[in-house]
Amino acid sequence: MSTLETKISIPEDVLFHEADDEAVLLNLVSGKYFSLDDVGTRMWLLMTKHGQLRIVHQALLEEYQVDPQQLEQDLLTLIDNLADHGLLQILES
Repeated sequence: MSTLETKISIPEDVLFHEADDEAVLLNLVSGKYFSLDDVGTRMWLLMTKHGQLRIVHQALLEEYQVDPQQLEQDLLTLIDNLADHGLLQILES
């Protein structure tokens, strides 16, 4: 299970395509794909920029009016789902 201290990386075989505030991720090796809504897309963009969930969480709190605990839960759920589909890697601390 991920925490806000989790660091992530994006495998080279994962493609990202954004259109109209939504995005699709595709793992070229497994053929698995995942679609993201506008908030999920923003989370993804911040994850690819920073690689550390605590920084992503803080940036999202500054952008959205949301309960911090709910945001943390949503972010960690997304991370675990993406990792399960091979669309990102959770790095050991």
